[in-house]
Amino acid sequence: MGCMSYLLVLLIGVCTGLRTMTPIAVICWFAYLHHLALTGWRGYAAYLVSVVVFTLAALGELYGDKLPNTASRLSPPGLGARVVFASLCAAILAQPLVLPLAVAIIAGIVGALVGSYGGWFVRTRAVAALKCPDWNVAVVEDAVAILMSILAVWLALGNVSIAITAA
Repeated sequence: MGCMSYLLVLLIGVCTGLRTMTPIAVICWFAYLHHLALTGWRGYAAYLVSVVVFTLAALGELYGDKLPNTASRLSPPGLGARVVFASLCAAILAQPLVLPLAVAIIAGIVGALVGSYGGWFVRTRAVAALKCPDWNVAVVEDAVAILMSILAVWLALGNVSIAITAA
C-alpha cells in the first residue's frame, strides 16, 4: 500500500486545507467508533471529549465560513491553523498506514497548502463563473471536504481493495 498511503496522507491534508476542523473530527469519530485503532499519544482521538470538541469546532467552522466578515483561509492565522491540523491528522494516520512520521507530516502540510490555495482558487472562480452567491459554492465545498475526509480515513483502514472493486 506504499504509494497509496502517501496519497491518503496528502488527501487528508487537502481536506484540512478546505476545512480545518473537518478531517480531525472525522478521524476522532472513526477512532471513537473503534474503526481506527490508535495507540500511544494518538489514542486521545478515540475519547468522547475529543469527538465532541472537534465536532463542535467543525460545525462552528462550517457555520462561520458562510459569514461575510470571515477572514480569508489564506490569511496567516487561517493558513497556519490549516498547516498545524494537517500535520496532526497526518501524524495520526501515519500509524495505521505505517508511514514514517516526518514524511507523513510533510505530505500533510503539502496537502494543506494545495487544499488551501486550490480551494480558494476553485471557489472564487466558481462564484464568478456561476454568478451565484458565495454561500452556494461554500456549501458544495463543505460537502466535498466532509466526503473526502471520510473517504481518506476509510481507505486508510485498509479498505482499498473494497473501494476499487466497488467502483
